[in-house]
Amino acid sequence: MSLSFHRIGRSRRNVVALVLIWTALVAMLVLLQAAIWIVVFLWLFTLPLAWEIWKNPESRLTLDTYEIGWQGILGGDRVTLKQIDKVRFDRRLDMSMRVTLVLADGRKIRLPHDVLPPHERLEAALQAQGVRTERNPFSLMG
Repeated sequence: MSLSFHRIGRSRRNVVALVLIWTALVAMLVLLQAAIWIVVFLWLFTLPLAWEIWKNPESRLTLDTYEIGWQGILGGDRVTLKQIDKVRFDRRLDMSMRVTLVLADGRKIRLPHDVLPPHERLEAALQAQGVRTERNPFSLMG
């Protein structure tokens, strides 16, 4: 089972979320007569999403019978499946999943969050390729 995952910043979900939030902020100004400084303060929290929509970064992850490769905002890499001892899936306290490749020589490579598909799909694809996986319910460090 191979896996190919691709994500772009200018997704429909991101655009709809930004439009809804900005509409709510304008409604706060017009209908509720909210203080402008409160609306501007809340508007500042939407700037990272607006920047992502503007820049439209692409990230991808591919897994085949020979290797796993990824390309994200901060760069990419490839690792052959023979080099991987196990893949750790650590649930963080914010409920996100951290995926770490533990190589046979002891090195650890953490996959960037922006390249990760839903963790169930990734774990199933890795197991189908014969890669050992380990799931940790919660992890603060590691």
